Amino acid sequence: MKNIALIGCTGSIGRQTLDVVKKNPDRFRITALACGQDAEALSTLKKQFSPRIAYCAAEGEIPLGALFEDCDVAFIAAGGFAGLQYTMSAIEAGKRVLLANKESLVCGGELVTRAAKKRGVEIVPVDSEHSAIFQALGFKREAKFEKLILTASGGPFLHYEKEQLSRVTAKEALSHPTWKMGKKVTVDSATLLNKGYEVIEAKWLYDTDFDRIEAVVHPESIVHSLVSFADGAMIAQLGYPDMRLPIQLALTYPERLACTPQLDLVKLAALHFLPLPREKFPCFDLAIGAGRAGGTAPTLLNGAAEEAVSAFLKGHITLPQIAETIGEVLGSIPKGEATSLAALEEADSMARRAANAFIYGK
Repeated sequence: MKNIALIGCTGSIGRQTLDVVKKNPDRFRITALACGQDAEALSTLKKQFSPRIAYCAAEGEIPLGALFEDCDVAFIAAGGFAGLQYTMSAIEAGKRVLLANKESLVCGGELVTRAAKKRGVEIVPVDSEHSAIFQALGFKREAKFEKLILTASGGPFLHYEKEQLSRVTAKEALSHPTWKMGKKVTVDSATLLNKGYEVIEAKWLYDTDFDRIEAVVHPESIVHSLVSFADGAMIAQLGYPDMRLPIQLALTYPERLACTPQLDLVKLAALHFLPLPREKFPCFDLAIGAGRAGGTAPTLLNGAAEEAVSAFLKGHITLPQIAETIGEVLGSIPKGEATSLAALEEADSMARRAANAFIYGK
């Protein structure tokens, strides 16, 4: 029986994780549930899964370490910058971290990896792309490779002309062609910011540099990522676009259990790979630039992005203005050193203030 502390239990990934738990009651047990704001949903889940502790951040603070006292693994599915503090607390508690929160490595990659190494904590990727790489490397993040190749669906606006993007609506941006995800990550997929985040994550997860990470468009979302090796071979992981597979595998690897339907290769007919349309979607290069700059730059990137996406979803700015906001923040606030969680929290606050000043003029 594997005991799980699930952080972000009311979001898309959290609920799919609970689906996996429900289907395998003899293998998994929930010991802690945590969410950001949806106390009503948390109350319902508490009745269903009977955790030792159920915590809603909006209702008050507790020592976060209490969430991880009697778990075997900490599943971090909380969205946004807020997930970083949970990741750090789980590492300090010495628990294996199943990481579905991108911002933990985008913003805190240096802190997280250093702390995990010091505590001897394993970080297991849950994102479909990084799970694919993890599988292609034989579940060894330290395995040698030539290049990591991340695939991107291209989102709902892949075939739009650049001038059309200023007229798209939030509803259209949330209509992802292949994946069902939360609102923030779905918009980030539409702007390719999400793929930039994943490149930064890959740097930290696989201890490599940006020149050995590539991203390509793969509209069918069947090949979830690939690894190329020195001899010219490539290994890819294929599967239908269903997050339950990487979620379950993170909980069970190297063992594999029945989960999603087997691919019907004949019905797939063809798989396509295209260059990333970087000029049309500048968020990707903004992310890579911040990742290369290091320090607090990725935190500034993310803080600005969270505020800009929120404004877009409310109809206050256009889709291209998300990139404009991020660029303004990155250009106006000098990066600092990522020396502590407090330093990143300060950078996050600065980015949000600057983003809102740019968006709303105050």
